[in-house]
Amino acid sequence: MAFGPAAGLEVVDALTSEPPLETYHFLPSVRGDFLFKLGRFDEARLEFGRAASLTRNARERTLLLNRAAAYAGGSAPPVPR
Repeated sequence: MAFGPAAGLEVVDALTSEPPLETYHFLPSVRGDFLFKLGRFDEARLEFGRAASLTRNARERTLLLNRAAAYAGGSAPPVPR
């Protein structure tokens, strides 16, 4: 991420067309992270939801669904103190 989240998102977007990665849950999760860093919270929420639907691991699914829920309403989640 030396060149910023927009550059990272471009790289990830280029990978989404690779057939072996179509069901790889980390790809939409990383995409969601970049979208979050760009302030695109609605899109980030959708990507975390997509990642959750692709994982078979219950703990990962819970984490991803929680991240998706945190962006509901199109805003950043509160910063923990």
